[in-house]
Amino acid sequence: MASFAANNSNMYQKAYHQEQLEQHSFLITGGAGFIGSNLVEYLLKHKAKKVRVLDNLATGFKHNLAEFESNPNFEFILGDIRDVETCKKAVNGIDYVLHQAALGSVPRSFDDPISTNAVNISGFLNILIASRDAGVKRMVYAASSSTYGDSKALPKQEEIIGNPLSPYAITKYVNELYADNISKHFNFHSVGLRYFNVFGPKQNVKGAYAAVIPLFFNAGIHNTKVTINGDGNQTRDFTFVENVVQANMKSLFAEINQHEVFNVAVGDRISVNDLWNNIKELTQSTVEASHGENRIGDVRDSLADITKAKTLLKYNPTYKIREGLAITYDFFKKQAVANEK
Repeated sequence: MASFAANNSNMYQKAYHQEQLEQHSFLITGGAGFIGSNLVEYLLKHKAKKVRVLDNLATGFKHNLAEFESNPNFEFILGDIRDVETCKKAVNGIDYVLHQAALGSVPRSFDDPISTNAVNISGFLNILIASRDAGVKRMVYAASSSTYGDSKALPKQEEIIGNPLSPYAITKYVNELYADNISKHFNFHSVGLRYFNVFGPKQNVKGAYAAVIPLFFNAGIHNTKVTINGDGNQTRDFTFVENVVQANMKSLFAEINQHEVFNVAVGDRISVNDLWNNIKELTQSTVEASHGENRIGDVRDSLADITKAKTLLKYNPTYKIREGLAITYDFFKKQAVANEK
């Protein structure tokens, strides 16, 4: 097995924008979460005029934002996107909205479809309409590769989707329908980014709905039990979070005059078994994975066609999975050491 190169965890040195961020104010909903806090880091590192975070801390964490609290350009609002007045307050004076707030997780959506619907559909619509009414220049929102549903076609192309396989997938597709309708009738053109299995620093390793990569790293670092759902031969287009930040920044300022949806991924895939073997090597774990039942609502194989994003956004994913895993391991290893003190 190939060895991992030494990594540099000093992220976001490269600018993915050409505009003067000092002249613009940004709202990040869900900014205390994994992807949201990475967007906060990028914007503040590149001198944004104002970065306002709206988060109810249901799945986000204040510690993800601790390093930014002393920055005069940073502002935090504790609030819920399900409340219309909170959304109106949050978008006041904002130029650009990065909407990351959602109740993620396919299993959670089966366990609690009502909350998933309320946050992911009603909350989304609240932010969309508030942004439109406040004169926001553009809203970029987190869509999902789960929208492809039961379509067997590979690689996934934006215009070819199947039937959704979970309540979560339904909510994310409804977001796209609302955004497209508002674009056509009100000339407010948002951009949806269909994320493919995002991973990286600040992703939550705890809780019943933690994603596979932080779970694997936590097990590898502590040399504890690993259970893979199904046979482990299911494949995913795992996407390092800095690639996702790049796509968000390029979507904010792209010359687009209608609602657009883009795949955000690498355009490569790996099986879950191989993923564990890579993480096992990185962490020097001696644990052999066991296999459990298939997870309800899971897609078997996922691979993105990123031609559209490359063409219209000039998106170019600079981190492949091995590079991303090396940086992510460095983060989780440091986190584990800190927690032991």
